[in-house]
Amino acid sequence: MTVKITDVARHAGVSPSTVSYALSGKRPISAETRARVEASIRELGYRPHAGARALASSRSNVLAMVVPLRAGIHVPVVMGFAVSVVTSARAHDHDVLLLTQEEGEEGLRRVADTALVDALIVMDIQLRDPRLPLLRTLDRPSVLIGFPASADGLTCIDLDFRAAGELCVDHLAGLGHRVVGLIGSPPEVYGRRTSFAQRVLQGFTAAATRHGMTSTVHPCEATPTAAREVAERLLREHPALTGVVVHNEAVLDALLDAFEHLGLRVPADLSITALCPEDLATSLRVPLTSVAIPSTELGEQAVALLMKKLDGAPVPEATLLPARLTPRASTARRPTG
Repeated sequence: MTVKITDVARHAGVSPSTVSYALSGKRPISAETRARVEASIRELGYRPHAGARALASSRSNVLAMVVPLRAGIHVPVVMGFAVSVVTSARAHDHDVLLLTQEEGEEGLRRVADTALVDALIVMDIQLRDPRLPLLRTLDRPSVLIGFPASADGLTCIDLDFRAAGELCVDHLAGLGHRVVGLIGSPPEVYGRRTSFAQRVLQGFTAAATRHGMTSTVHPCEATPTAAREVAERLLREHPALTGVVVHNEAVLDALLDAFEHLGLRVPADLSITALCPEDLATSLRVPLTSVAIPSTELGEQAVALLMKKLDGAPVPEATLLPARLTPRASTARRPTG
């Protein structure tokens, strides 16, 4: 049975309006009356609705998570972030409003101009993200999962994607590979200059140059057909290719099929490393050497940063989670001959 405000009033021996004032703080009531109302609330298990909680605390206890599902975004990975944020927010007695449409400056302004949310978590950050000027001026705190080219005046957290790209190449170089390719995100992700894709590309290129390796980069649409075409093109243009870095979770299984169809055994003929969720890397028929995408940890820490900002506590502007590579069965020493 749902406990109503009238039940609390009857139990405490006061009027419903007095209970409302105790919740909202809009009018002064005596300490004795407030204590009696609070005792009745606890005893009856009354849960005030969101509007009453907002009046009492000047907060809505709702966070907005802005995740525009643009072309080229791999939805299962994004949902991993969303689940982490929702779970962590509930531990702090907050709900999450998930905004999956293209929420540019106008959308952010619309949400911020209402009392609907206390703070924002923003994903799919571009290097020159057009939302940044507004985010810097909002009266509500925000945390970005991703790093723009300039993070001044912002609070950003992400995996160190540049280091992740470097680690994959360093691992292949240590195994003697001299010709490597990056099979990257879909072309539209690079076209938007999405931060994580650009930083992986920077790390891959820098490490290949440092090791004196021949390297090539191929964006790939998230379809099995595109995976086959990219695999064929790589081997046609670089017949000495023996190492591949994949930053495109959606085509990992299709790439294994494509290279096998082309007569290459993994890892005897071709070593593959990937940036992807750990459960995906370990579930494929050839467990992949990989740098894990720590969506759970990123979501938890993003919410923790927001809670501190809401409480007026100082937080670092930049939080980079270290990249860690786990060797598995998909990489081996470069074949001879």
